[in-house]
This record gives sequence, structure tokens and C-alpha cells, in this order.
Amino acid sequence: MEWISSLITSYKTNNWMFDVSVILLITSVAFVFWRYFAKKMERLVLLTKTGWDDAIWASIWKPINWIVLTVGLAMVASVYAENQNSALLEYIPLALTLVLTGLIAWAFLRFITHAEHKFISQGKDETTVNALGKLMKAAVLVITALGIFQTLGFSISGVLAFGGVGGLVVGMAAKDLLANFFGAFVIYLDRPFKVGDWIRSPDRNIEGTVEHIGWRVSIIRTFDKRPLYVPNAVFSSIAVENPSRMSHRRIYETLGIRYADSKSMAAIVAEVKTMLAGHDEIDTTQTMIVNFNGFGSSSMDFFIYTFTKTTNWVHFHEVKQDVLLKVMAIIESYDAEFAFPTQTLHIEGVQPEVPISPES
Repeated sequence: MEWISSLITSYKTNNWMFDVSVILLITSVAFVFWRYFAKKMERLVLLTKTGWDDAIWASIWKPINWIVLTVGLAMVASVYAENQNSALLEYIPLALTLVLTGLIAWAFLRFITHAEHKFISQGKDETTVNALGKLMKAAVLVITALGIFQTLGFSISGVLAFGGVGGLVVGMAAKDLLANFFGAFVIYLDRPFKVGDWIRSPDRNIEGTVEHIGWRVSIIRTFDKRPLYVPNAVFSSIAVENPSRMSHRRIYETLGIRYADSKSMAAIVAEVKTMLAGHDEIDTTQTMIVNFNGFGSSSMDFFIYTFTKTTNWVHFHEVKQDVLLKVMAIIESYDAEFAFPTQTLHIEGVQPEVPISPES
């Protein structure tokens, strides 16, 4: 930074300690003034309706804090090194350039993070926003690294050529890592699931809620609250079911009544179907079947096949409970009973005994 050297040369005196004291005083005043201005600006941006000025301000105020301090310390170091005829004098501008480059990159990274939060709060797809944010952060880091290499005197074209050869070698050595990277890329493009979805795989023992989709692994929180780390390459070779995107939940139950209540079967089936058709939580536009289904070993069976309007797991079970209680009440209203496993033994030539009532 030649402007620092020219600024010091214009105002320096023969007393280097005095010059250092003045620089420190000016730096302190500038820092205090900036902090006062930052507080005023923070209140001002909070009053605006748009949230983007909040994101911009939140991104730059901390890096500017460090820029003020860094420039002041660089000026102090320049005065001291010049007075001591130190060889470090020629490296101070280089170090200052590197630090300022890093601080500017930090400001861009902070802005990208705040922009992600802003888009997510507006209801944008979290998975897509996170993917774009990671790509932009990677671009900022690459550009910053190239700028640092150029500042240090390296040829950018040589660095890029070396990176191409090195990338080929690294790609061959880290094929699994690249497979996971492209697996994440496919997830971001196809979006078979997103953060917050409940997923499961019939091919693998994977079931739970998606907590995070990274570039190498995705984190699935299982129902016993344990984190499951799944490499992204796995999702390109297995079937994934996403129950979170179901339109309805199904009630499919087989119920059996005693053979002694066979005369009531038709009436019970008809009344159960009427009950389901009038139930507020049952979607009558979907398939609804209530039919006598067959003769069991100990019961006459009919089945219920219908869909609820809700997809919420907890509320679904409340609806299912209400339906089953009403079915039970209908069966009891016909003086019928649910069947349970029984066996009747007939022996040829032996007449069954007639039960004797205890009151006889």
C-alpha cells in the first residue's frame, strides 16, 4: 500500500515516538467514531421495510472494524521499521494487502450467509438456497485465493495449469469424495427431498428426518434422535421414499365378528360405510371400500380401506382412533361382538353337553 507510505512521509517528524503516538491517537479516534456511527446506522437500517440493507450492514460492519485497526497498526509498524532501518519495512505493504483482501472476502462471505437467511425467511426452498450459497462461497474463496497468489508474485496462469493437473491427480485419488460431491449436486438438482423432510429407503436401513445436506454427507435424524451420516453417493444407487410429500394417509384395517353374528354383517358394513362417508376427517373423493371380505378360522372378516385428509402423523392416529371407536360402537349396537380365536371339537357318537346355569 504505497498510499500509507506517502501519508507517513508527508506528516512524519524526526521523533518517531511522537509519530507513533499521533497515529495511535488518530486510529483510536477513528475507531471510536466508527463504532458510534455503526450504532446509529444499525438503528437506521432497522427502521426500513426492506431487509437487504440489514444484510449488507450486518456483513460489512465487523470487517470495517478490523480494517480501521489494521491500517492503524500498519502505519505504526511502518514508522517503527523505518526508524530502525528494518528489512521488514518492505513486507508491511504486502502483509497489509493480504489482510485487507481477506477482510473483504470475509465481508462477502458474511453477506452470502445473511442472504441465505433472508431467502429462507421469505419461504424459498432451503435446500436450493443452501446449494447456491455454497457455490457462491466457493467462488469467493477461489477468487480470493487467486488474488492472494497474484499478490505474492505467482503467475495465475501457472497456478491454473498446475490446478488442472493437480485436479486430475486428486480426482483419481479421491473418487469417493467426488462421487459424494456429485451426489449432493444431483440432490440439489432433482430435489427428491429437502431439509425437514421425513425420508426412508426400502433398500437400506435409512429412515428419519433430513437435518442437513452437505457436499459430502447428509445428516438424517432417526426417530430415536440419533444422527445418521449418509454419504451422498448412496442416494444415487438406492430408492428413496419421501412420506413427507404424501397427499393423504391410509386407514386399512381388517375386523372380524363372530359367526354367531352373521345375520348382522350386511347391516354393520353398510352403517360403517355411511359413518365414513359423513366423517369430517375422511376424504370421500379418494377410494373408500368397506366390504365383507372372507371367512376366517374363527371370524367373519370385513375390511376398511379409506384415506384421511390429514398427513400429520399425530393427528392421523387421532382420526384413526375415532374411526375405530365408532366402528366398535356400531358393532355393539347390533349386539354383535368381535371374534377371538376359538376351537370347537366334534366327536362322532358323543353328544355335546348342555351347559348348566349356576342358578339351576
